Amino acid sequence: MTTVAVIGASNDQRKFGNKAVRAFLRAGYKVIAVNPKLAAVGETVEGCDTYATVLDVSHDIDLATLYVPPHIGEDVVSSIVEKNISELWVNPGAESRELIERSRRQGLVVREQCSIIAIGQSPADYE
Repeated sequence: MTTVAVIGASNDQRKFGNKAVRAFLRAGYKVIAVNPKLAAVGETVEGCDTYATVLDVSHDIDLATLYVPPHIGEDVVSSIVEKNISELWVNPGAESRELIERSRRQGLVVREQCSIIAIGQSPADYE
């Protein structure tokens, strides 16, 4: 089973950070919800434990997908690399030239795409 870290996971079902969690779960992925605010108060997202950072997860993560503003994404690239996550999916609205360049310089495989669509689903299914 592929494990995905949804960085920017949310409890607000209108946000893409929540729609992605639901889509990945429906598609059979193991989901790691990353949101420092939710982790601080022990909340889950769609039944998934939350973590402040991918470095807090004790097991391997296969890929990370970003649902955060570019300046936050730029800050978390180093933790993604340190955790040995080799692939980063950057969703619309999370991208910046600096983020993409920094990620590639650090050896990440970067896919600029909507991860919900990439796994064969539609965000409209989660309205």
